[in-house]
Amino acid sequence: TAPPAESSPGSPLPRSVLRKFLLMLMSLLMSLYVFYCLAERCPSLPAPLLAAAPEQAAGGGGWLEPGSPSLPSWPPAARRKRPKQQLRRPDAPGRGAGSGGGREPPGTLALLLGEGSKRLPQAIIVGVKKGGTRALLEFLRVHPDVRAAGAEPHFFDRGYERGFAWYRELMPRTLDGQITMEKTPSYFVTKEAPARISAMSKGTKLIVVVRDPVTRAISDYTQTLSKKPDIPTFESLTFKNRTTGLIDTSWSAIQIGIYAKHLENWLLYFPIGQILFISGERLISDPAGELGRVQDFLGLKRIITDKHFYFNKTKGFPCLKKAEGSSKPHCLGKTKGRTHPSIDREVVQRLREFYRPFNMKFYQMTGHDFGWD
Repeated sequence: TAPPAESSPGSPLPRSVLRKFLLMLMSLLMSLYVFYCLAERCPSLPAPLLAAAPEQAAGGGGWLEPGSPSLPSWPPAARRKRPKQQLRRPDAPGRGAGSGGGREPPGTLALLLGEGSKRLPQAIIVGVKKGGTRALLEFLRVHPDVRAAGAEPHFFDRGYERGFAWYRELMPRTLDGQITMEKTPSYFVTKEAPARISAMSKGTKLIVVVRDPVTRAISDYTQTLSKKPDIPTFESLTFKNRTTGLIDTSWSAIQIGIYAKHLENWLLYFPIGQILFISGERLISDPAGELGRVQDFLGLKRIITDKHFYFNKTKGFPCLKKAEGSSKPHCLGKTKGRTHPSIDREVVQRLREFYRPFNMKFYQMTGHDFGWD
């Protein structure tokens, strides 16, 4: 019997061989896809896996309006049991956590599992600039029941016309019982901000980090000086007329520190008990103590304690022993802890005299003596 003829180059492969080849190819593609997913580089997922669009979540067609019944209420933080599996946080530091970065996409695993949803914030750090807001937010990120937007949204001072649905899209995904937060320090001095936040939700909890207004003003100037080295001296900007000693309250570095004036505007829309005032000085000297107050205010279990911090002598402020989502120590960036320029003592003394009556009024309004005088 003649041997079987060899297959010609153009003949089709047997079905069994072709099936094995296709299975191997699909396995390879799936492996590559999973690898890219783990690296957070997945392409856009199919529509059924994505959360409902803002318009759909609002009840069909159109933007969410202030006072809408679709707006989320304050969740029973730390009371509702979450799934045992902890998902990677979509707002983890290192990806868009800086004040100038873009918002971070939701974690791919959370999307695949259909976990979490975007909500309008139930708590906002509204101020003040150079008070310690970034440090407070980074410390709060350690808590498993806190999720915060990375970049400062500036919605209630610069982007309000974009609507609440746009604002909500900037927020990270949260599970039941977790709190959504954001921080934008300029809100505290924005006249329209209190009314706008109240229109979103009258129950919004507000946090203000305050600091000795004289030190804060110098820190503010130091930040500007690092960006614009040719600006006038601190002394020349402080006074309208140095001979008469008249302070220039139109200069933002001075005006921000008149805390009592700005607080009066907030109290038109929110009761004092709905605003927590954190000492910027104690946030450095006793971070765990101040974080304890914040956790109590937000209705969270006290998880962040002394064991989370160590003092960095080089920077002069506390750092996290283990940052959220990492096993390495974490300190704030190079832009924090700048060395202040030397300021004329007479100018500093004149500023202290200027701020004293405003500080006294602020102490009375808040029921707390911050010890700046």
